[in-house]
Amino acid sequence: MKKSLIAAVVIIVLVGGVATIWLNRGSSGNAGEVTLHGNVDIRQVSLAFEESGRIRQLDVQEGDRVHAGQILGNLDMESLEIQARQAAAKLAAQEQTVQEQQAGSRPEEIAQARAQLASARAQLEKAEQDLKRLQNIAASTGGKGVSKQETDAARSNQRVAASNARERQANLDLLLNGVRSEQRQGAVAQTDALRADLDLLHYRIARGTLKAPVDAVVRARLLEQGDMAGPQKPAFTLALDDPKWVRVWLSESDLGRVRTGMPAQVFSDTWPDRPVTGQIGYISSVAEFTPKSVQTEDLRTKLVYEVRVLVNDPKNTLRMGQPATVKIATDTTQNETSHHAGL
Repeated sequence: MKKSLIAAVVIIVLVGGVATIWLNRGSSGNAGEVTLHGNVDIRQVSLAFEESGRIRQLDVQEGDRVHAGQILGNLDMESLEIQARQAAAKLAAQEQTVQEQQAGSRPEEIAQARAQLASARAQLEKAEQDLKRLQNIAASTGGKGVSKQETDAARSNQRVAASNARERQANLDLLLNGVRSEQRQGAVAQTDALRADLDLLHYRIARGTLKAPVDAVVRARLLEQGDMAGPQKPAFTLALDDPKWVRVWLSESDLGRVRTGMPAQVFSDTWPDRPVTGQIGYISSVAEFTPKSVQTEDLRTKLVYEVRVLVNDPKNTLRMGQPATVKIATDTTQNETSHHAGL
């Protein structure tokens, strides 16, 4: 009887000790370390053509590594290219007009206008003399030497010659003075508008070429040659290698032991003996229920905090979505001291 009682007491003591050790260790393997589980996460970029059109060519496949500025594909921009040539021709014609206005009339044009004015004045002088002669004859003969029709025709010729002379004089003045400043300013403004139209067409044509914005890896090719593309239809999804982090979940009991900037080691199932170094980059300030995708030994209804462990992975050993184990070395005594000092 005594032996049975002693054995029962020993078992109770052992169970209590094991339970105490388990409660004290929390999610860590020991008092100076926190072990968390999660998955590798990276940022992604969805790339779409800024113009709408049919895809002429795509140059990369899934898994290809691309560099910033590398051409990934092109749209068929023939329609815009034709419009650009038309706009360029209109601009050239308008620029020629502006240059002619600024240069003024050529000496040959002015000389021609002077000659035409001299000829018109001579015709006016002859018409005036003919009219005066007929009027003198009519006056000396009492209106019998010249018919009224002849006098009216001479008077009409004189008016036509006078009008022609005034027109030639105005044409010469226009050549000498040049166009008005308002007309020159209007021509220059029209030139600027045509140049802006051409620049816009060149800009739209350039947007028909899709380029990689950063160094990345092609994760998905969503369209193919011949498909209609547009700003709302991504053609590629790019995965960025940097920054890269592991998203893990920290229990409330370990929240005071972990802080931003602490070093961490990340282990993968592929290389369990080759940890990747990192540090705590983000700790959520809001608690949430443990996601179902997280494997943990605690109850899934327990409140946890999201933690992002930024990793330094130059060899790209960690891939997106890969499960990973994060171990964070902590100093319980130091954390408690810092906590009390802060209070």
